[in-house]
Amino acid sequence: MTATTTTPTPAATPAVGTWTLTWHGVRTVAALELRQRVRSSRWKAALVVWFVVVGAITLLAGGVLSLFDAQAARSDDGGVVLFVAVTALVLGLGLLVTPTLTSTAVNGDRAAGTLATLQVTLLSPAEIAAGKLLAAWLSACAFLVVSLPFFLIALAMGGVPVATLPRVVVLTALLLAAVCGMGLGWSTLAARPAGSTVLTFLTVAALTVFTPIFFGLTYPFLSTTQEVRVYGVSDDYWVQQDEGTRSSTVEPTCELTVQERDVARTEWTWWLLAINPFAVVGDGAVPAAALEGIDSTVQTLRDLRLGAPEVLDECWAEEDTSHAVPPGAHGGPVWPFGLAVNLLLGAAGFVTAVRRLRIPQRTLARGTRVA
Repeated sequence: MTATTTTPTPAATPAVGTWTLTWHGVRTVAALELRQRVRSSRWKAALVVWFVVVGAITLLAGGVLSLFDAQAARSDDGGVVLFVAVTALVLGLGLLVTPTLTSTAVNGDRAAGTLATLQVTLLSPAEIAAGKLLAAWLSACAFLVVSLPFFLIALAMGGVPVATLPRVVVLTALLLAAVCGMGLGWSTLAARPAGSTVLTFLTVAALTVFTPIFFGLTYPFLSTTQEVRVYGVSDDYWVQQDEGTRSSTVEPTCELTVQERDVARTEWTWWLLAINPFAVVGDGAVPAAALEGIDSTVQTLRDLRLGAPEVLDECWAEEDTSHAVPPGAHGGPVWPFGLAVNLLLGAAGFVTAVRRLRIPQRTLARGTRVA
């Protein structure tokens, strides 16, 4: 009788698909990325410089406000101006810093020879991309957290609803996440880190700088001359004033006339301003109750998509023109549309990164390092 030995069958390796996504895999990649950033002295120096720059400009803005208008600085208007300045500063600097966090996340690792090490593990392409995206977003949010004391200073000066602060923080964080996704996508499409960085900055510039430029350039081309109803002082009044046939003590009266005017078709191009990150934060940060009864820039932005009003109110001689001018409809918030477009661009970058991280790759750019 002979003894037989059986070799244990090794456990089957679980299949890992392109879109397999587990929290353990995402956390592993994110932890690796964050450890590299925390150990770097440049990362700590960047946070210190950010705090100093934002703090210096905030104090400078408060000092300038007190110098030119001491009464406004002591009133609620000073708090509003300072809060707007801090919000624009933090968002603007965030849009400048964030592209550098993900624009070299993939091609930088490939050039250093560390990307292939991750790709041959049980980590899926989706987990690698999500981990890098999460680490970059948390790094960007660290700059946002450092800026919170200056938001609180502006909020303490009054004039700004308390609900505005969480709105600003959430919208800014979501926009930074979208930029991280765009940079991650470009880092997988461009072979060189310098190229992906430039492309990411161009994308951010297209959203923040080029959109209002395009809106302004298309404004005269989309304007048409048409007959509109105008409620105002008639031309006969000014003719009689010039000829001296009417006494200067007679108060002018307004009447409804039909005149030819240039009408801008802003309902065709309002979306160019709506997708601007500054417009998204500016429109979404203001509570609805704060817009009631005031003629604000935010409400003007919302009304652009409605086009020209039914009756143009040009009567400066009467305080109440409601009997002749119907109340104009006010447009609703535009920030959901703008935020959705930015998030879709970020999601497109993430999907592109996942697809480009699949192995084996059929084609690679010339000169791309494999391992």
